[in-house]
Amino acid sequence: MKIIKKNPTDCDAIILMEELSKTLESITGDSGKNSFDPSDVCIPRSLFVIAYDEAYEPLGCGAIRPIDEDIAEVKRMFAKAKTKGVGTKILLHLESEALKLGYSTIWLETRVINRAAVSFYKKRGYIQIPNYGKYINNPKAICFEKKLL
Repeated sequence: MKIIKKNPTDCDAIILMEELSKTLESITGDSGKNSFDPSDVCIPRSLFVIAYDEAYEPLGCGAIRPIDEDIAEVKRMFAKAKTKGVGTKILLHLESEALKLGYSTIWLETRVINRAAVSFYKKRGYIQIPNYGKYINNPKAICFEKKLL
């Protein structure tokens, strides 16, 4: 598997994010599209990546964008169904790249009802924090943090 930096307007990126949106809609009732602006990951200290298998089939995607000087936010994290380990590899790649870009912490948000995502992040060392930004006072949202240093 290879993880490659791409533009979020790339054809594979659009297809993966559409699949993510449909999946989120079925789990949470919200596609998450309103929480992501592709231009947010086309600025300095941000990136969008796609994971590919040996046949160059896209398996998943993820992105980070700056919250502030020290904190990056994970966005559009997705691995296709039945692609064991892909989500973990994408997340580890994003964490590694965030560290290289000078971040010390990663934040992210998911929905409380999305138990698989909540469990995924907890198993990978993320701890729950108070909801931040647009998620403050949103009882459906749950936010997490991981220190990279």
